Amino acid sequence: MADEINIRIPFAEASETLKKYLGLVGSPVAIKLVKDKTGIPEGIPEIPETVRHCQMVNFARKEGRIFYATSEKHQCAGGAWALGLREIPPSLKSGEHYFKLGKFASWAACKRTIDRIPHLDTRETYATIYAPLERTPFHPHVILIIAPPRAMLKLTQSSLYRLGGRIVSQMAGIQSVCSDATAQTYLTGTPNFSVGCDGSRKFSGIADDEMVMGFPAEILAEVTDAIKVVTSAPGSI
Repeated sequence: MADEINIRIPFAEASETLKKYLGLVGSPVAIKLVKDKTGIPEGIPEIPETVRHCQMVNFARKEGRIFYATSEKHQCAGGAWALGLREIPPSLKSGEHYFKLGKFASWAACKRTIDRIPHLDTRETYATIYAPLERTPFHPHVILIIAPPRAMLKLTQSSLYRLGGRIVSQMAGIQSVCSDATAQTYLTGTPNFSVGCDGSRKFSGIADDEMVMGFPAEILAEVTDAIKVVTSAPGSI
């Protein structure tokens, strides 16, 4: 059975709405985590480079590229693990990696953080697929947006427009685009915001005034409909 969304979503129209009302630089990015080779639509090429997940997101966001990437094309071992492409490296699992990078005061503090990083089961994912939302030729699992805080404010309001409540974001300042915005969103089915991480800001072009958000593709139409309302509501900035 095809891994598809049983909801009609006009991707091009949704992307145009997000760009217009949020003032996005680049495109929202559609991401799919496929279980096996048959899940890759015909005609989508494999990325020729070996780079990080966050860089792949930027290729789709800024350059309009559409491609898939197997484990061998993922340069960042931590990102590949979070996305279910390969096993966690021993140095990352033990806490050694980030401790030696000076991210934590103790090895134990690092281990506590690693143990709580959202991730898919090892080798649950065969490949990741990327596309600018307006041109996606597949049914994505996650829509990822990189934008300034004001846009994130409107995405927050749009996510809560129908049912209300609170958004509880989880982040750790590491593995932002791979775990916080992609894996966690996929696993929980709820939006998540992240401030980015050193790696994603260094390698993928996330600007100092930008944040990261992922939300499940199933609520894309709901979010885009709400954005039109909350951005024009009395008192909206």
